[in-house]
Amino acid sequence: MSSDAGASDAKAPGRLIVISGPSGAGKTSICRALLRRLPDAVWSVSVTTRAPRPGEIDGESYRFVSREEFSQLVDRGELLEHAEYVGERYGTPKAPILAAIERGCCVVLEIDVQGGMQVARRMPDSVRLFVLPPDRHSLRARLEGRNTELVTQLNRRLAEADGEIAVARDSGCYRHFVVNDVLDETIEEVLRIVQQESSSV
Repeated sequence: MSSDAGASDAKAPGRLIVISGPSGAGKTSICRALLRRLPDAVWSVSVTTRAPRPGEIDGESYRFVSREEFSQLVDRGELLEHAEYVGERYGTPKAPILAAIERGCCVVLEIDVQGGMQVARRMPDSVRLFVLPPDRHSLRARLEGRNTELVTQLNRRLAEADGEIAVARDSGCYRHFVVNDVLDETIEEVLRIVQQESSSV
């Protein structure tokens, strides 16, 4: 085999796809669809200090760690980004993402706007999308439908959502804003954006 043929067989590096948006906007459903439909897509498992929700599995949904363990990850420089949201800490392990991209995978990462801004600085070639609810009433209904939080927590998440949307718009780190009204249509729109971004590399 010639060296030219070997070069053409080499797999191109993958991409990091960042999905952000307020709690209840539908980020997780969109991420799951991307994992099913994008070739060579892998999930970036974040670390968090919050307690698991019903049905979440440690190491798959998140890595659930203590606040002390989280601080150690930060101190060792092992996180691509980290942020605090509604009193809990969240972060993205760096090494698994870089390794997956090197293998040619699309890495799907669900993070809040604070983390998105850090990733935009450190990995400017990443594809970054912000998911919006149709309106505040819809967002409240979705959060209430979870039945996982007290009223005080729900109201706090709604207040956080207002601030998060404003920061996302003002930060300039998100090239794409997608309103999630009908989920299937939103998924198709996100797939089109990812494919367009990937083809422009």
